Amino acid sequence: QVQLVESGGGLVQAGGSLRLSCTASGRTFSIYTMAWFRQAPGKEREFVAAINWSGGSTYYADSVKGRFTISRDNAKNAEYLQMNSLKPEDTAVYYCAAKDISGRYYTWTSYDYWGQGTQVTVSS
Repeated sequence: QVQLVESGGGLVQAGGSLRLSCTASGRTFSIYTMAWFRQAPGKEREFVAAINWSGGSTYYADSVKGRFTISRDNAKNAEYLQMNSLKPEDTAVYYCAAKDISGRYYTWTSYDYWGQGTQVTVSS
């Protein structure tokens, strides 16, 4: 099992920045990809960004490309999401997720492990 704990959400004005953190514990050697998903009220959970644990390849949703940056610190078993130029439409609960090598990185059903979620609210 892998446990994920997120932190860093909050309230920010449009144009501002936030940094989310996620720390993994447990069977972290089984992690191949870590990602961030988000879910706004009344909407489906959507892919935000992903990073491969070994090579560091990164992937982004078109809606956040150029504004968000995903990174990792293998020594700390942690991943981060730096969010800049935030927009009101970025408002959602953000979830950290981890999976093994199987499945598509952009499909939430591919992920076996999830954090508890952290609220990000962007005011206009």
